[in-house]
Amino acid sequence: MTKIYREKDVNRNVLKNRVLAVLGFGSQGHAHALNLRDSGYNVVVGLPPKSRSTELARRQGLKVLNTADAVKTADVVLVAVPDMKQPEVFQADIEPNLKPDSTLLFLHGLCVHFGLLKISDDVNVALVAPKAPGNAVRSQYLEGNGVPALIAVHRGGRETKAVALAWADGIGSTRAGVIETTFKEESETDLFGEQAVLCGGVSALVRSAFETLVAAGCKPEMAYFECCHELKMVVDLIAQSGISGMYSAVSETAKYGALTRGDRIISPSVKREMGRVLKEIQSGRFAKEWSAEYSGGLKKYAKLLSDAQRHPLERLGQRLRSLMPWLAKQNSKGAQLSYTALRGSDSAKSAKR
Repeated sequence: MTKIYREKDVNRNVLKNRVLAVLGFGSQGHAHALNLRDSGYNVVVGLPPKSRSTELARRQGLKVLNTADAVKTADVVLVAVPDMKQPEVFQADIEPNLKPDSTLLFLHGLCVHFGLLKISDDVNVALVAPKAPGNAVRSQYLEGNGVPALIAVHRGGRETKAVALAWADGIGSTRAGVIETTFKEESETDLFGEQAVLCGGVSALVRSAFETLVAAGCKPEMAYFECCHELKMVVDLIAQSGISGMYSAVSETAKYGALTRGDRIISPSVKREMGRVLKEIQSGRFAKEWSAEYSGGLKKYAKLLSDAQRHPLERLGQRLRSLMPWLAKQNSKGAQLSYTALRGSDSAKSAKR
């Protein structure tokens, strides 16, 4: 059985009296910087000159340096910048300024596992990947809880693992549980989950079901409610209680239809295509394709995104969601949570160790 690391497994001394740099102050970056600061560690934030996040970070009482100076100062560096920006930032600001025997941490293993970064052998490399958006990492910490996280060591052995585990502890994740993986496993499963289910598969399934009902003469509004709006209710049940728990909460009619028709939708041909998608990830083909698309100016990406945004489902959804004021309140609450997480609060004091 996979070991789950808790607070008792952490050696916090590995981060004591060391400078921790968080490069970036976005969703994950702000959460890591603030949580580590509130856990009593010495944290600096590294940002490009004229970054819009500089003043925001300083208002939280964080020390902000330009990226290169933050790396020079730090013993442990978290690269919290987007995947495709990492090679440029690494070459310009990180690689020339890393201390020997320092530790470089990543939130996702893509650039390391697929060789988009060439990191010197004297640098320890590890992964700390919370399994939730940054706002949840911050809000759960402030409530005295945490979100689960993954850690992995690419180079550096036990000491590097101890650093990664202490970092995960500093952001609150050992309160929930931390699991050890590898850069290979994290990269491949994360990309596959995004493409096959969470972002790619689900959105394609919803659009296809919507189009099928509308083509059969059903009102678009009916198709939207049945194939898109109610999806969250079912996904919430699965997240809370698993698939079997979801079955126990729906009608017998829904259950029988799911058990007898679901495998016809996700058929052997779909599973074969999933296998091909996974092989493209494992071979590095997807990473090379995405890197080339990014370097080439994102023209295909922009067109695909624009086409998706113009789909009739999106326009209809905007109109129907306006009939449900509680959704607007939930969106507003999410925005307020983001603001509160960045602004900080007195409750952070009670979360300190």
